[in-house]
Amino acid sequence: MELLEREECLADLAECLAAAVHGGRIALVGGEAGIGKTALLQEFSNRQRLARVLWGACDALFTPRPLAPLYDIARQTQGALLTALNSGANRDEVFTAALDELERTETLVVLEDMHWADEATLDLFKYLGRRIHRTGSMLAVTYRNDEVGPRHPLRFVIGDLPRASTSRISLAALSELAVEQLARRAGRSSKGLHGVTGGNPFFVTEVLAAVADTVPITVRDAVLARAARLSVAAREIAELVCVVPGKTEGWLLELAARPDEASIEGCLGIGMVRYEDASLAFRHELARRALEDSLSPLRKQSLHARVLVVLARRPGVPAARLAHHANGAGNAGEVLRFAPIAATQAASVGAHREAASHYQAALRHAEEIPPDERGRLQEQLSYECFLTGQHERAIEAHRSALHVWRALGERVKEGDALRWLSRLSWSIGSRAEADRYCAAAVTTLESLAPGPELAMTYCHRADLDMEAHEADSAIDWAQRAIALAESWGNNEILSDALNTLGTVRLIAGDTSGWADLERSLQLALARGHQEHVANAYTNLAAMAVSRREYDQARRYLSDGLAYCEQHDLDFHGPYTLAYRARMRFEQGDWDGASQDIEAVLRHPRTTAVTRIPALRTLGHLRIRRGDPDASSPIEEARALAGPVPELQRLGMLSVVCAEAAWLAGDREGVLREVQPTYELVRKRRDPRMKGELAAWLWRVGALEESPTDIAEPYALEISRDWQGAARVWKALGCPYERASVLAMYGAEPEQREALAMLEQLGAGPAAQALRKRMRAQGVRGVPRGSRNSTRRNPHGLTEREAEILTLLSDGLRNAAIAKRLFVSTKTVDHHVSAILTKFAVPSRAAAVAMARKQPDKKP
Repeated sequence: MELLEREECLADLAECLAAAVHGGRIALVGGEAGIGKTALLQEFSNRQRLARVLWGACDALFTPRPLAPLYDIARQTQGALLTALNSGANRDEVFTAALDELERTETLVVLEDMHWADEATLDLFKYLGRRIHRTGSMLAVTYRNDEVGPRHPLRFVIGDLPRASTSRISLAALSELAVEQLARRAGRSSKGLHGVTGGNPFFVTEVLAAVADTVPITVRDAVLARAARLSVAAREIAELVCVVPGKTEGWLLELAARPDEASIEGCLGIGMVRYEDASLAFRHELARRALEDSLSPLRKQSLHARVLVVLARRPGVPAARLAHHANGAGNAGEVLRFAPIAATQAASVGAHREAASHYQAALRHAEEIPPDERGRLQEQLSYECFLTGQHERAIEAHRSALHVWRALGERVKEGDALRWLSRLSWSIGSRAEADRYCAAAVTTLESLAPGPELAMTYCHRADLDMEAHEADSAIDWAQRAIALAESWGNNEILSDALNTLGTVRLIAGDTSGWADLERSLQLALARGHQEHVANAYTNLAAMAVSRREYDQARRYLSDGLAYCEQHDLDFHGPYTLAYRARMRFEQGDWDGASQDIEAVLRHPRTTAVTRIPALRTLGHLRIRRGDPDASSPIEEARALAGPVPELQRLGMLSVVCAEAAWLAGDREGVLREVQPTYELVRKRRDPRMKGELAAWLWRVGALEESPTDIAEPYALEISRDWQGAARVWKALGCPYERASVLAMYGAEPEQREALAMLEQLGAGPAAQALRKRMRAQGVRGVPRGSRNSTRRNPHGLTEREAEILTLLSDGLRNAAIAKRLFVSTKTVDHHVSAILTKFAVPSRAAAVAMARKQPDKKP
C-alpha cells in the first residue's frame, strides 16, 4: 500500500539522520498498533539508500527473549557482536560490542516493538541512548504509545534519554480523504469505512482485501475473512506460522509442514510476507494474533508441539524460544528442561522479570521436580522477584524453599533461607516478622561451623538494629561480621559490614564512621563489587545530607550518580535522588527538589524503601509552600512504612507533621505528633532527630528536660541563644530554618529579614503567619504577601506557571515554550516540575487534564 499522509514524518526522519552524522540521534516513532510504524521506516530506508541498515525486533513470546533485537542485528553484522552473544559474554562486553558497531560506521539501526522489550533490551536501549552522541549513527525505535502507560518501564527509559539527541515522531490515523483514495484504488466503496476503521492503515488494508459483502467491524473479522479463502494446504501453513512469533524460518517450515509452492503463494495472497531467506511471516502482529486466537486450544497445542520437535533438534536455538513452545505444547518435561536454562540466561543479562517468569513456568510442574532442585528453583525465583520488586511473591517462594531445606535436613541452607526471609519481610514493612526470622537464622547458623552465611546474617542483624536506631547493638553485630570476614579474607562481606558500621556510627554522631564508609567504598571499588560501591556512595551521601554537611554531600551524590549511570545500576539511582531532593529542599532549591522527587516517584523500579523519603520530602515541600493536598504523600509514606514503622522513618514523618500543625496554629497537634516519638528517641544516639524533635517540644513549651547530645542549632535554640542558632543555620545554608528562628525570636528588624527570606522561598504559610504576628505587634508598613494572582489560583500557581500550563494545554513542548516566552528551556523545566508538584500528578498530560476539569476562578 502506498504511504499516504506521511511526508512530514519522512522529512522529520531525514532531518534526524542528517543531524546524526554530527553526533548521533534517536528517533522515537510512536503510534497505535497497525498505524504504519514499520512501513514508515521501510519507506524511509528505501528513499535514503543507506549503505548500512540494521533491523531488530522484540519478541511477542509468552516470556520475551532477552536481547532478541540484538541477536537479529548480530546475525546481520556477524563479527565481534555475534561472537560476544554466542560465547555467553557478560552484559558489559555485549553492550560494548553493540556500541562499537554504531561507532564503526554510519548506520541506521531500527529497534521495533519496544513496548514488548525485556529488561535487558531496555537496558541496552538506555545504554546506547546515553552514548549515542559518540557515534554518527541513528537509532530509530518503534513502540505502541497507547500501550506504554506512566508506569511502563519503557516510559522511564524514554524519559532518561538525552533530550538534545532525541526526536519524537507520532503517527496519526489516516484522514477520511486518504481512506477514500485507498478504497477508490481498490475498486471498493468507502462508505462507512473511515468510521469503522478509525483511519488505521492496517485495518483499512485488511478490510479492503477481505472482499466481504459488509464491512468487518474488527481487525479480527477482517483477517479471518481473508484467511477463509485459503485452501486446506495453505491454511495448514498459515496456522503453523501463526503460533511462531516473528518469522518462521524456511528450514522450520520445511520440516514442520513440508509446504508446496502453491500453498505458500496462497498465504502470500492473504498478506503474508516471504523473505529472501525463505522465511515466512504475517505482515503484521495483529494479523498473526487474530488467526492464532481463532484456533482451538487443542489445535494450538498440537502446532506448538510440532514446532518444538523441530526446534529441539536444531543446535543454537535460544532456550527462551524452546521454553515458549514447550509451554504452548503443554509439555511439562520440556518446560523443565528449557525454562531454567532460559531463566539463567535472562538473569545473566539483567532481564530479571523474564527470568522470574521462566522460573514460575518451571515451578508450575513442581510435583515432577526432585526436592533439592525444587528448593533451588524456589530460591532463584525468590531472588529474581526481589530484584523486580515482587516482594510478596519472593517471600512465598523462599518459604517454599525453607520447607524443602528443613525436610532434607540442610541446616546451612535453612539458616540462609531464614536470613533472606528476614530481609524480604523488612522490605515490606513487617518488622516483627523480620526480627523473628533473623533470630531463627542466627540460632540455626551459630549451631554450625562459622561460614559466610553466618557473617551475612550478622550484617543483616546490624542493618535491622541500625534502622531502629539501636546503635550499640548494631555496632556489635557489624563488628562480629567484620571479624569473621577479615579472618577469611572475604572482602565482599567486609565491605558490606563496614558500610553498616560506618552508617550507624554517623547516625549516632561518631565521626569515625566516615573512615568506615570510605574503607567500604575503596574495598568495593578495588574488587569491582558494583552493588557494594553503589551502596557505599548512597550511604555516604545520605549521611552527609542527614548531618547537613552539604559540600561533602554534593561530592558523594555527584560521584555516586555518575558511577551508577556509568555502570547502569538504575536500581540505586532513585534512592540517591531522594536524598539529593532532601538536600535541595533544605537548602532552598525547591524547584530542583521537585524535579528530583518527580524522577523518583515516576521511576518504574522505585521500591517502598525509596518512595518513603521522596514522599516525605514532597509532603514537607507542599506544607511549606502551602500547596494543596499536602497530606496525601505523607499518608502514602505512612502506609508504606507499615503499621509499626522503623524509628528512622517515624521520626522524620513526625517532624514534618509537627511543622504542618505549627503552621496551622495547632499546639496540641504538635504535641500529638512529637511527644510519643521523642520518648522513643530521647534515650538513643541520634543528634539530628533528637534535636529536631526536642526543638518542637521547646517551641510549644513542653520540653521538660534539655537533652545534651543534639545537633548544634537545636541546642543553641533550646539554650535561648537564638542569634547563635540563626548564625549556624546561615553557615549550614538552610534559609528556611534560619528565617524560622529569626521570625520566632527576633525583633522587628529580624522579622523583616525573615519575611523577605520566606517570600523569596515561596513559603506562603510561614510568611503569612509572620505577617499577621507583626501587624498584631503594631509593626507598620508590613510588606504585602504574594500577588493576588497566585492566591486566586486554586492550585497556587504563579502567573508564569499558569501561562506555561496554558501552553502545555496547546500541545507545546518545553523547548517551544521557552522560545515563545524568551526564557531558557531549563527555566521552563523548573516551572513544569513545580506545576506537577502542585497538582500532585505524575505527568504533563495529567496536569492539563486536571486544569481542564478545574479552570481557574476569575477575580
